[in-house]
Amino acid sequence: MATQVIPLFENVNEICCTVSEFCTSSSCPDMNGPGMRLYPWYDEKGKKAKVSAPQYIDYVMTFIQNTIHDETMFPTKAASSFPSSFAIIVKKICELLFHVMAHLYENHFKEIVLLSLHAHLNCVFAHFVIFNENFQLVKKHETEILQDLAVAIKQNVSPR
Repeated sequence: MATQVIPLFENVNEICCTVSEFCTSSSCPDMNGPGMRLYPWYDEKGKKAKVSAPQYIDYVMTFIQNTIHDETMFPTKAASSFPSSFAIIVKKICELLFHVMAHLYENHFKEIVLLSLHAHLNCVFAHFVIFNENFQLVKKHETEILQDLAVAIKQNVSPR
């Protein structure tokens, strides 16, 4: 799971950095996805807060970066083992990355196409979809907003 979630994070982060000039507090005052789905941020104490999309994305990327560089959560030494909560950590990371991708598709796809990054975003989303299906990481009620896209992409990446 670690070998899949780390490149997924890196790719989503790269796309976010590329379109960051279009995702500002004034252009994206809410962190939302398709169907007017809003994503509030929950701090480490579980307190819910409404934040702008760029702030939410910054929180997500910082949280994931800190998590994957924490040796107790993502060990790199041969003698180390993953924590018993590893699957829960990966589920949280994937849920947050899905929120970011949903926001990118809903609010910045035009800019992504203009930058010729749509094939890359679709590839990253395909990676997420297949990874999620294999491990049931993000609940179906979360991902249903991009289900049509997931089906279309899977049809294009499935062996025939």
